[in-house]
Amino acid sequence: MNQAEASPLSGRVAIVTGGGRDIGRACVMRLAQAGAAVAINYHSSSQGADSAVAEIRAAGGRAIALQGDMTNGDDVAALVSETTKAFGDKIDILVHVTGGLVARKTMAEMDIDHWNRVMDLNATSFYRAVKAVLPQMSAGGAIVGLASQAGRDGGGAGAVAYAASKGAVMTMTRGLAKELGPDIRVNSVCPGMIDTDFHNTFSKPEVRSHVANITPLKREGSSEDVANLVTYLASDESAFITGANIDINGGLLFS
Repeated sequence: MNQAEASPLSGRVAIVTGGGRDIGRACVMRLAQAGAAVAINYHSSSQGADSAVAEIRAAGGRAIALQGDMTNGDDVAALVSETTKAFGDKIDILVHVTGGLVARKTMAEMDIDHWNRVMDLNATSFYRAVKAVLPQMSAGGAIVGLASQAGRDGGGAGAVAYAASKGAVMTMTRGLAKELGPDIRVNSVCPGMIDTDFHNTFSKPEVRSHVANITPLKREGSSEDVANLVTYLASDESAFITGANIDINGGLLFS
């Protein structure tokens, strides 16, 4: 195997938003393993982001970590600016992991502030990140968003706002693929039950166990499972894939 084959993302610069923990951190590590220089945005997970930088640099790679709120335009602009200062005047890959459920609220319980907060966190932050990186992204660039199985099936109890926001990410993915092609590819992934703090916080253990048992692969997914798919979509190995929202759920839902 030659060096190009061993490092498919060698020489490329990636930004990972929400890269301090779980799926985001796994994406950071996998992209770095594939040869990319990685700028890690984190909101509050400084320990995870800083340890990722240390591990990547110890292995001979390049990485920086920057705190920022991806619902804030100034913070998004600063992330792009600091990335280009560190790694040169280009960005090849954007992986946008930032997002969350915030809280489970039924329509009867939900006020407009909750709705706006969830949409801002999941859909508008994706808009902000894409808008900010495009001037630095040239032919061959790749954008990968994090949608959700909830965007397909409506989510669980109290997740209408979350599911709607992830459905918006899926539709944005399709529209951006048409708008930005052929130079830039845009895809998203739709994770099902993945073993992360998200489900530690918002899903009951008995529900997680039940879902794993009815999944054909009989387990929850891992952050690394998702990161492998994300890295594939960011690389030239997926050169004829764009506008796709790819399920990764162990066979729980077929679309």
